[in-house]
Amino acid sequence: MNKKLKFKGSMKRFMRWPLYLTILLVLLNVLIFTVNVKAGLLSLAGLVIYVAAALLLTHYHRPMILNDLIAFANQYESLEKRLLDDLALPYAIMDTNGRMIWSNKVFSQLTGKDQMYNKNINTIFPEITLERIPIPEKQAIAEMSTSYGDRIYRVSMQLVTMKDVINEARILENVDSDVSVVAMFFYDETELQEYIQKNEDDKLVVALAYLDNYEEALEGVEDVRRSLLIALIDRKITKYFSNFDGLVRKLERDKYFLIMRQSSLEALKEQRFHILDEVKTVNIGNEMAVTLSIGIGLNGANYLQNYEYCRIAIEMALGRGGDQVVIKNGDSITYFGGKSQQVEKNTRVKARVKAQALKEFMSTKDRVVVMGHKITDVDALGAAIGIYRAGKTLGKPVHIVVNDPTTSIRPLMAGYINNPDYEPSMFVDCAQAKELVDNNTVVVVVDTNKPSYTECQDLLYLTRTIVVLDHHRRGSEVIQNAVLSYVEPYASSTCEMVAEILQYFSDDLRLRSLEADCLYAGMVIDTNNFTTRSGVRTFEAAAFLRRNGADITRVRKMLRDNIDAYKARAEVVRTAQIYRNCFAIGRCPSEGLESPTVVGAQAANELLNIAGVKASFVLTPYNNEVYVSARAIDEVNVQVMMERMGGGGHLNIAGAQVKATEDETEQMIKEIIDQLYQEGEFKE
Repeated sequence: MNKKLKFKGSMKRFMRWPLYLTILLVLLNVLIFTVNVKAGLLSLAGLVIYVAAALLLTHYHRPMILNDLIAFANQYESLEKRLLDDLALPYAIMDTNGRMIWSNKVFSQLTGKDQMYNKNINTIFPEITLERIPIPEKQAIAEMSTSYGDRIYRVSMQLVTMKDVINEARILENVDSDVSVVAMFFYDETELQEYIQKNEDDKLVVALAYLDNYEEALEGVEDVRRSLLIALIDRKITKYFSNFDGLVRKLERDKYFLIMRQSSLEALKEQRFHILDEVKTVNIGNEMAVTLSIGIGLNGANYLQNYEYCRIAIEMALGRGGDQVVIKNGDSITYFGGKSQQVEKNTRVKARVKAQALKEFMSTKDRVVVMGHKITDVDALGAAIGIYRAGKTLGKPVHIVVNDPTTSIRPLMAGYINNPDYEPSMFVDCAQAKELVDNNTVVVVVDTNKPSYTECQDLLYLTRTIVVLDHHRRGSEVIQNAVLSYVEPYASSTCEMVAEILQYFSDDLRLRSLEADCLYAGMVIDTNNFTTRSGVRTFEAAAFLRRNGADITRVRKMLRDNIDAYKARAEVVRTAQIYRNCFAIGRCPSEGLESPTVVGAQAANELLNIAGVKASFVLTPYNNEVYVSARAIDEVNVQVMMERMGGGGHLNIAGAQVKATEDETEQMIKEIIDQLYQEGEFKE
């Protein structure tokens, strides 16, 4: 059945105005008849003429109006399409799988593709992947940045549901609600990004540069030549940074203040701060090469915060042994250099000052609690025993936190347990320590400066008096609220540092032979029988312990391994592989071993005895983690390598704990080695 087209809505009401006017005229005509018949007849004639004309015009023009409206609707739809087609912005439509449906002329000109190009969008823009496309009922709009040619675009993708459109078209039935297309607009932001990048490049970067061994280097130079050495160093530093538009001002004889742009910093990072090596080349007869440390701060809220960042960075560079650059960018920290072993300082002034400060803190508190790192080793226990004797000399109750004694420290602890000369509460676990610690307690942390590595991290938040004694280089994670921090990377062991402190702590302090044995054992283990990182002060500390009754034979018997550990160590050496001809990588079996991580560390030392090996890495699975023990002699900085795995340590003794499988951990080590070769740190 053919149905006539009818108006509706406001158009229907508009087309009925002649009817409403006719009714009004009829009423008026009736009123005129009541007044005058002749006038009524005259108005009736006019009304008939009006009604006839209105009917005639409506009948004649209605189809024309309808046709004009339909034509306008068709032209409007065509106009909309033409507007999109001629839109100045690149515009395209694709389905939710990324397949192109249609694009306008500008998009076609930009990409060189036809407007009906129907391949996936990532064939043109690889960055626009399926994961970035908006998903129905989850994400209606998505934005991202991409580049094409030499231009940068911000892509705005909007999800458009097609269900209602298809239903109104009456072509398909049972259309699913997920039928959608994605409309994409491309906004050219090349100039905006250039201005943003220029603003970033021009940001102020503040730096402090310190000469690490200024006094020591001048000692071997004649008086008349010292000024020449200083002038040469000043000139080299100033000229180097001037080449990068940097401003250098000398603050003190061995300290410099630097200002540069952030773009200059990026150039320096690409060169990996070659100034560290250039300064070492200055030689006018000085026996010791001068080394430089630089701390850089950037992206602070203001200039003052940038300076604070660089101050923290230079302290960290010096605490890590010097001869390196530390960049503090907000909360992130980056390290460069650090290849040189820190020079041992012959003066003991610092040890004496720290000893007196430690004595004052202990004297004003009621109790002393000492803890080392997780899986306490011989060095941590020996240092804790030394602090124990210092506290007892002042008449304070002292407790050492050891949660799970390993086989390496049990022989040492056996001499104190059930010994009438020592309290039963000398050794406590974490739970017992929490009950003892309050604001009147001194918590002394030994052999670590990372809060997450301590035996009981909660103790750090139960008191305000925290002392840190450690010989490991500082990393980005440090104990922030320590009232006394004595971190000396040049020291061979924490036991060496504590032995020095004890000499200046009190005239009344006397070590017992059992305690001297523990301190001596810690030094023996960390120096690998005095063959690694042993300096003048190391042997002086050992002599002090010998004078206090340390017995080499007793220590050697206490440090002997059982047969299972010895076999495991031998198995690591037997199965080790050599990577790139100079890196030994082994795996330590943990089954049947009480302290597999200790065996792994010992095996890493053994691998260094193989000719041609520059560094060794031993992987030990333990407690659902893989413990990595890294060792080197002098050519490789294993600390930097372990830091990339979340660990740390020394230049030639370091480690890390990785939540991964042994295969994955080994692959990580190989990738780090390959990266360092690519960065020029190692040479083939």
